[in-house]
Amino acid sequence: MPGYSIVDPDDVRDVYASSDVPGEFRPLTHALGCEQLAATLIRVPPHSDFEQGTGHFHDEVEELYLVTRGTLTMRFGDDIAKVGPGAAVRVAARTPRSHRNEGDEPVEMWAISRKIDEEDATKIDDFWEASPEARQHVE
Repeated sequence: MPGYSIVDPDDVRDVYASSDVPGEFRPLTHALGCEQLAATLIRVPPHSDFEQGTGHFHDEVEELYLVTRGTLTMRFGDDIAKVGPGAAVRVAARTPRSHRNEGDEPVEMWAISRKIDEEDATKIDDFWEASPEARQHVE
C-alpha cells in the first residue's frame, strides 16, 4: 500500500442521509485507511440545528474542528462562541459541546481526532434549546 491516500468526501457515505438530521456527516477515517487519525466532514445547511438541541462529549478523545466555510454557533459547556471560516477550535475530552448554523451560508467543518477503536461519545439530551425547526430522528 502506498504511503498516502486521496478520497473525495462526496464518495463517502453520509451517515445522516436517511434521517431527519439536517446536513451531512461523512466519516473518512476508514476510506482513507487512517491508522492514527479520525477525520469527518460535517456540512450544516443555513439556519439548521445540526445536533438539534443535544450535545455530546468524549471520554478520552480531544477534537480539533476546522471551519472551512460559513460561521457556526458553537457551545462549549456554558460558553457560546461564533466560529468563522479559517478558525481552528480544540475541544478537550470531557468538554460538552454542540454546534448549529444560525447564518445564511452553508457551513463546512472538519472534525479531526486521534483514532480509537471503541465508541467514545456520550450524547447529552436537552443541552441547549433546540431551534424551532429541529427534529431528532436518526435511523
